[in-house]
Amino acid sequence: MGIAEWRGQLQRGEVSARELTDQLLSRIEAVEPTVHAYLEVTAERARADADRIDAARVAGEELPPLAGVPLAIKDNLCTAGIRTTCSSRMLEHFVPPYESTVTERLWGAGAVLLGKTNLDEFAMGSSTETSYFGPSRNPWNPERVPGGSSGGSSAAVAAGECLAALGSDTGGSIRQPASFCGVVGLKPTYGRVSRYGLVAFASSLDQVGPFTTSVADAAELLQVIAGADPRDATCLKAPVPDYRAALSQPVKGLRVGLVRECFEAEGLAPEVKASVLAAAAQLEALGCELVEVSCPRFNDGIATYYVIAPSEASANLARYDGVKYGHRAEGAGSLAEMTARSRAEGFGDEVQRRILIGTYALSAGYVDAYYKKAQQVRTLIRRDFDRAFEGVDVLLTPTSPTTAFRFGAHAEDPLAMYLADLLTIPANMAGLPAISLPCGFDGEGLPIGLQLITGVLQEERLLQVAHHYEQAAKVLASRPAAALVP
Repeated sequence: MGIAEWRGQLQRGEVSARELTDQLLSRIEAVEPTVHAYLEVTAERARADADRIDAARVAGEELPPLAGVPLAIKDNLCTAGIRTTCSSRMLEHFVPPYESTVTERLWGAGAVLLGKTNLDEFAMGSSTETSYFGPSRNPWNPERVPGGSSGGSSAAVAAGECLAALGSDTGGSIRQPASFCGVVGLKPTYGRVSRYGLVAFASSLDQVGPFTTSVADAAELLQVIAGADPRDATCLKAPVPDYRAALSQPVKGLRVGLVRECFEAEGLAPEVKASVLAAAAQLEALGCELVEVSCPRFNDGIATYYVIAPSEASANLARYDGVKYGHRAEGAGSLAEMTARSRAEGFGDEVQRRILIGTYALSAGYVDAYYKKAQQVRTLIRRDFDRAFEGVDVLLTPTSPTTAFRFGAHAEDPLAMYLADLLTIPANMAGLPAISLPCGFDGEGLPIGLQLITGVLQEERLLQVAHHYEQAAKVLASRPAAALVP
């Protein structure tokens, strides 16, 4: 049931918010032992939220747009009075004294909090395997990863443990798990959504966005969380359009660019390529014009990202020193020893690896060769996009080179893990909005994701094209059986 349908039934009194909340809490109880999407389930809070919505409806009050919609929140978004751990030992017991802007807007719109979801530690990973609290599993096949870093949020939506969820995307952390789990994942334009209260990984790349079961529901959530925020200096002041109205606009005549470099990318699975090209043909049948375009530096995005993102992570994570909050090592003989031991104990291997890479890239004698050069290449990547959008309205690529891989497949090879984000990173480099939605299945019944990218602040067009494809293709109507996907 989509958000619009749910809202109509609630307003007509055909169902109550408490009924839906209890139904989803029962679902969580049934599948969580296998999926492990949640780090904390806030059942008492959820029932109280739902009861308030039901009381307001009975009293004849006008209900807000997300009234009674049960949501899950990635555990790197601050929730006042509720643990926010970033799946790290460093913040295992941290309870924020304030609310993030996006969650504050969701609660103001009547949404119900079901709980906080699992992620790769400090959002650094592509599989949730780096979580201090153990990995989440893919509802399509529990032997496969759900993707990352927002793997818990994508798995929760796919397994029917919430109506929708929030995640964050630094290099593909919404779109890649959405692709692996067969759901819709939207990364808005950088600055379209406030980052206030999002625990920082790479500040020039991080962006908050929704996971949903449909493009229409993604539009519903974006409508609520988008918009200026005086508490975030990087948040854009541009007016928020009506995203829901954009869904019905025709796509006939739009030019869709197939990025040549993406279909020639290293490691692109033949089944993924065939499925995405079939999706392009579906858009052509809807009246779109297909155009091959070139973004010569598209595949350079991954090398650029793994200089810029660790550099910013090195600076952002310097605050975790064991002094004010977070993990503190016991028995240290000096401040320097306490800080060193606290960080060594509090951070996992992948986080330490990226801190070391970033610190090296920013060090005297190397900053020009690495960080400055990466920023120059980032500018060239953005210019490639600018030129491409001179001739097309939207770009089309696979979301990930492969479908969900097995646990441990890249445990000894971090570079192979990094390549899972090869096709999603460039949009972050350029600050562009992008969406992943299901476009097919491989021979093992695992979902394949289609990525669409538009220009800055063109989420309306992004949602418009994605919605028309979704309605025409009806990919999930012919999905293979999967025990944990309702």
